[in-house]
Amino acid sequence: MNLLAHPELLELLAASHALGTLRGGARRRFETLAREQAPVRAAALVWQSRLASMTEFQAPVVPDAAVWTRIRNIIDAEQAQHALARQRHAAAPAPATGGWLRSLALWRGAAAAGALATVMAVVVGVNLRAQLQNAPAIQYVAVLSDDQAAASMLVTFDPKKRQLVLQRVGSYDEGADKSLQLWALPPGGAPRSLGVLDHAPALRLPASESDVRVPALAISLEPKGGVPSERGPTGPVLFKGALIEKTI
Repeated sequence: MNLLAHPELLELLAASHALGTLRGGARRRFETLAREQAPVRAAALVWQSRLASMTEFQAPVVPDAAVWTRIRNIIDAEQAQHALARQRHAAAPAPATGGWLRSLALWRGAAAAGALATVMAVVVGVNLRAQLQNAPAIQYVAVLSDDQAAASMLVTFDPKKRQLVLQRVGSYDEGADKSLQLWALPPGGAPRSLGVLDHAPALRLPASESDVRVPALAISLEPKGGVPSERGPTGPVLFKGALIEKTI
């Protein structure tokens, strides 16, 4: 299936991947597509950054006592099931029966682990839906990568707040005496500076939609404080990538 033709499904899969609920073959296929297709990779990184920011700034929530009681009941039930399986296996050691019991214990254990994960997801995800509804709108997204195609910067544009949001997803360090500078790359035109980055892991730059209506973005290494826009990049271009328009 072409995920790019089904944006709602792409968002659902990217969210499930970030949450950890996309597993097995489905997770492997999604990660393969993310490596091969920039829009899929961008969607995955956007959802990872959304959830990471929520857990970073969300106020601690003390779970209700009933939650811990349910977790304790699940653990006790799982231990009882394992004990019963061992007793039955000892009483009927035939290979076929033993294999069936082992499989039954495995599936019961998986079911209990799944239930436990669900309970913990409820604890961690208190108010998650409300936070997602209040998440920034994203109209454009770019994953800027180095020459080895390693993602280094996630760039999104929020049309409601008229700002670019840049998040470092790599480990590059420009040093104290250098600055990274973001450039718009219009077709057939000279690069245009969109701003100078500081050393923070996340940065917001004011921008209008006309500023980002370009096919690609790039980041160059410049002297401290950056260079004037009309001069264009004077240092090496470290990261670049296509700017993709998303359905809000």
